[in-house]
Amino acid sequence: MIRQDKWIEAIKDFQEKNIPELVTRDINIEVNLPIKRAISLIGPRRAGKTFVMYQIINELIEKNVKKEQILYINFERADLDVLNYSDLVNMLEAFYQIYPDNKKRKIWLFLDEIQNVEGWERFVRTALDDDVMIFLSGSSSRLLSKEIATSMRGRTISYTIFPFSFKEFLKVKGMNSFDNLNSHDKAKVANFLMEYIEYGGYPESVIYSAQREKILFEIKEVTIYRDVIEREAVRNVKTLKLLINSIINSKEFSINKFYNFLKSNGIRIGKNVLYTYIEYLNDAFFVFMLKRFSYSANPDQSISKPYFIDNGIIRISGVKDFSRLMENAVFIELYRRNNEISYVKLSNEKEVDFTIVKDKKVKRLIQVCYDLTDFKTKEREISSLIKASEEFRCNDLIIITWNEDKEEIIDGKRIRYASLWKWLLE
Repeated sequence: MIRQDKWIEAIKDFQEKNIPELVTRDINIEVNLPIKRAISLIGPRRAGKTFVMYQIINELIEKNVKKEQILYINFERADLDVLNYSDLVNMLEAFYQIYPDNKKRKIWLFLDEIQNVEGWERFVRTALDDDVMIFLSGSSSRLLSKEIATSMRGRTISYTIFPFSFKEFLKVKGMNSFDNLNSHDKAKVANFLMEYIEYGGYPESVIYSAQREKILFEIKEVTIYRDVIEREAVRNVKTLKLLINSIINSKEFSINKFYNFLKSNGIRIGKNVLYTYIEYLNDAFFVFMLKRFSYSANPDQSISKPYFIDNGIIRISGVKDFSRLMENAVFIELYRRNNEISYVKLSNEKEVDFTIVKDKKVKRLIQVCYDLTDFKTKEREISSLIKASEEFRCNDLIIITWNEDKEEIIDGKRIRYASLWKWLLE
């Protein structure tokens, strides 16, 4: 059990140090819930969950909450070892001992790397009943961020922290206003967009761009080894690596085809194991397998389109197809905006890249195409969009391009063309 003086030292360390300088994230988190629920910050490793906690702390202080009412503890501190429920109780007692007035007023606890504490769920539920506001985050390798919400049995509200959006990326580059841009600023945005599409938005890789390839490689390797192989005790590492490489190099992925490929090479493994491996990669926020939308009760779900949490991860893995990188960036932004996303394959085998679905109905159809100057390319994209519009009775049609903004009416259908940079900043 941790001695009381150690808790007093940890509490005073936080109270006496300055909050680090931050890139303000575009996330609105309620800091004063009217219900007794914790806030859990989930998402991929190194996306900036700790710094979002600091941002919330700054917002509280700006709202005239005294810093003495706030406590942030990172449970990976070297001097905080062998933690359990009783240690957390002692932590709170030490906090009240230093600031006795807190017993009569609201306090905010920020518990980072909470997976290091055995029985943390019991403490959090008890503290919530005592009107303490609690924010939680954990390391994927030992406690999947999604599992924080599960462990709280419905007594938490989760927010997903992604790598930087394009708007946040531009803030790091010194651009904060995007209205009435002159030609020079538009050229700067276009150059930054090219960098963002190629190398993504992981905070460290953006801020320390000279080392970004090394940073991205390390994030990829740690995610695979610690968050998947070690955490899930994967025994068939060779097959997992083959699976990852196949997914990265596929615009469309078929479990059945990959299974047959392994079988033809003398590698025996069940299809259910392959599905489980993909689930592990999804849980670690590494890859998302986009399913086909269909009104059929049993659509074929063995084929899916893979998208990745950040363009930098697939760029360093050898993917240089700019159209694919652009499409991946659109997917992540749609996902960030809490859309229910799928894709459609039409009866003539043509596809529409993304559908926004609500209440099991297609509400928007989206194509992504870098350049529409070629007549055949434009005809292909538009014909697929119009066919899908008729098939799914959806008239909200958009084509995201590199730099085209206009509207056209074709075959009675209004189609909006949106340049990628403007769409990302909407």
